[in-house]
Amino acid sequence: MKYLNKFYYFFFLASVYLLPSSIWPQNNSLGSWNILNLKYKVSEKYTLFGEAQLRSLKFYDHFHYYEYKGGITYQPYSNATFSLGVGSYQTYKEGGNFELPKNNAEIRVWPQVILLQSVGRFQIEQRYRAEMRFTSNGYRNRFRYRMELGKPFGNSDKGYKPYKISLSNELFFTNNEPYFERNRFLIAWSYKPNKNSTLHIGYLHQFDYKINDETGADFLQIGYSANLN
Repeated sequence: MKYLNKFYYFFFLASVYLLPSSIWPQNNSLGSWNILNLKYKVSEKYTLFGEAQLRSLKFYDHFHYYEYKGGITYQPYSNATFSLGVGSYQTYKEGGNFELPKNNAEIRVWPQVILLQSVGRFQIEQRYRAEMRFTSNGYRNRFRYRMELGKPFGNSDKGYKPYKISLSNELFFTNNEPYFERNRFLIAWSYKPNKNSTLHIGYLHQFDYKINDETGADFLQIGYSANLN
């Protein structure tokens, strides 16, 4: 267990190291990042999901990106889920609201695995995703790894803790040079008003390396997720 804890420590340390001060001149204005996520449980092991996102490079201005996607999740064990999703991802030119021409128009198919575990009072989530990207600039592959460290807290008589604070970092890679594409860091606070819905707010910083799809460096992220049944 102590070696596992050291791995998590060094992962977050290395992730933060990938955010040197030299990247801040990218675009240090605060943008908005809005998420709506819906789930419908078909059976004990299968769940359908849908999600929409809307993003802007300035605070609810200069909207430049939206996506919508859906898919199915299979959960054979309580600590492991397997998903298959497909979606549309549209990126517009910077400088205004949905300015043309687009920087990128994309259809994306992605299988995904999520592994969960507890270390003391903390929750560890690891997400692995492979993306097959059919873009307006040609076909691309991309591989993503995200680790999240979360701490639920608060008292509730409904069988769950209503609050959660979390840190996550995600790395993006391709099979072509320069291989590394993006680093995305998020700190967030979540609140569950009931068992089937969650509100969260967070600060997200990302660093892009010569990429032409989703741009921007700093975002206020606001999200809502709900289980419909």
